[in-house]
Amino acid sequence: MSYVGPDFDPPQPRRSRRGPLTVALAALVPGALAGYLVWQAVGDGSGGGSDRAVSPASSSAPGSGSPSAPASASTKDDGRPGSSSAPAPSRSSSSSPSSKPAASGSLKGKVIVIDPGHNAANFRHASEINRKVNIGTNWKECDTTGTSTNAGYTEARFTLDVAHRMRAILEKQGATVKLTQDGDRSFGPCVDERARIGNAAHADAVVSLHADGSAAGNRGFHVILPASVHAGAADTRPIVAASRDLGEHIAGLFVRETGSAPSNYVGDGTGLVVRKDLGGLNLSTVPKVFIECGNMRDTKDAALLTSGAWREKAARGISEGIVGFLHG
Repeated sequence: MSYVGPDFDPPQPRRSRRGPLTVALAALVPGALAGYLVWQAVGDGSGGGSDRAVSPASSSAPGSGSPSAPASASTKDDGRPGSSSAPAPSRSSSSSPSSKPAASGSLKGKVIVIDPGHNAANFRHASEINRKVNIGTNWKECDTTGTSTNAGYTEARFTLDVAHRMRAILEKQGATVKLTQDGDRSFGPCVDERARIGNAAHADAVVSLHADGSAAGNRGFHVILPASVHAGAADTRPIVAASRDLGEHIAGLFVRETGSAPSNYVGDGTGLVVRKDLGGLNLSTVPKVFIECGNMRDTKDAALLTSGAWREKAARGISEGIVGFLHG
């Protein structure tokens, strides 16, 4: 089954050599994701999400007064230029907001932590966010500025907006939802503290929201899963399987709700990437994944990421993935 969405460029050739594990994942995951999507379609039959936007607490349009980071900033938790991702144009939906609930079932008693990546004011606190913290495998920067579109719409504004939309969806179903930051801090929190917040909450699921800063032409989302890490303060072994389950649910529902295709430059078309260099994953003791919702440096993806209607679909897709995971 092809995951190339409408108006999508063909997959770009990989630069790095694939190891046996990557090849195995590339062979297995698309089938699992395709099967999951077929199951969803048969069981639900409802297509993409509504364009109706939930009014978030933060501004959702590129012209608001939030501080913006320099357009060249594109590093992530891992300290390297943004690990890309990019969505495809959203599908039209025949369902109305009243005819299809955001997600099914009660979440009463469930705790969900949403981690809006970066902080809009990080660029004003270079010394603080450049401070090194221990992530188990090595030492990394406390945080980074994140990336932005060429027009200056920042990743930090995007992630907080989607987080607010997700909170509204999930709380409506009875979940207790906590954010690692809500625009109420002058910088950060650091990546190790972000992990501790989810751990201290004994969260049933944690999702860290991001958007990439890769080269133009690189498009499509990807979900980052924790590798099996056992070093220093990091021990992800107890959460690897559950985190993969969470990530696969999110990937499948993100495709359905947004119409986006998995990344055409990482993940071999699966929409899933395993990494061991992210402090937010290494230090987590509860199921956790990152999602790179799109590539801010690609003009087609940027048009989606700056659309409030598309962000609502993204929030619904991620939220429904969490619901599916929690309901087993």
